[in-house]
Amino acid sequence: MNKWDKRFIEMAEVVGSWSSCYQEGRQVGAVVVKDKRILTTGYNGAPSGIKSCKEKGECLRKKLGIPSGTRQETCFAVHAEQNCICQASKLGVSLEGATIYVTHQPCAICTKMIINSGIKKVIYKYGYPDEFSRELLKEAGVELIKYEE
Repeated sequence: MNKWDKRFIEMAEVVGSWSSCYQEGRQVGAVVVKDKRILTTGYNGAPSGIKSCKEKGECLRKKLGIPSGTRQETCFAVHAEQNCICQASKLGVSLEGATIYVTHQPCAICTKMIINSGIKKVIYKYGYPDEFSRELLKEAGVELIKYEE
């Protein structure tokens, strides 16, 4: 890893600290970069106009006993990677050929969006129990790299 990777992973961690996720350790941040320039950022949180888990005072997934790495659709939050891609869409920014730095390995749903957005490299710091996402990235030719200092 180089100094730029370190900077962008650190930036993803800062962005993740803005998360409105209620669960401890689930503050996820992402930064999309191309040619050492930040294109978009995202963190996990409720969609616009929807109360967040913090505002509701509970985590729906925890309340329902849903294990990590399963049933991602049963959550009020939009994932950090999804928010990066949505922000790019709103702003008319192409992500073709970009790199996404994420605090956590993407889930399968985010992975599909990453592939279709044209992002070519994923650098993440913490693992996530979703082997299917790894298989999808490999088949699509998107590089997946675990950040190591």
